[in-house]
Amino acid sequence: MPTQSASKQVTLELAVRNHPGVMSHVCGLFARRAFNVEGILCMPLEGGDESRIWLLVQDDQRLQQMVSQVEKLEDVLEVRRHGDEMRIFDQVAEFYR
Repeated sequence: MPTQSASKQVTLELAVRNHPGVMSHVCGLFARRAFNVEGILCMPLEGGDESRIWLLVQDDQRLQQMVSQVEKLEDVLEVRRHGDEMRIFDQVAEFYR
């Protein structure tokens, strides 16, 4: 008999202010709550004042609380949650195969 199925993965897309320490604050929040981040991508947006961060995480019962906490961070401007339609991590993995 199979064990409990693994949680589905989702991608969180964050718009953040671009300056030193922002990634540390975001990742530190996940680490303090023992919430594993399975993938991270970060790119500055045009102009350089803002960046986009994509986080690959498990969609479990704690995720909505994590999103609420991330939204409270001073340098986080917006958080979007994506399901299967967001394939950015698949595309990066395919590139390196």
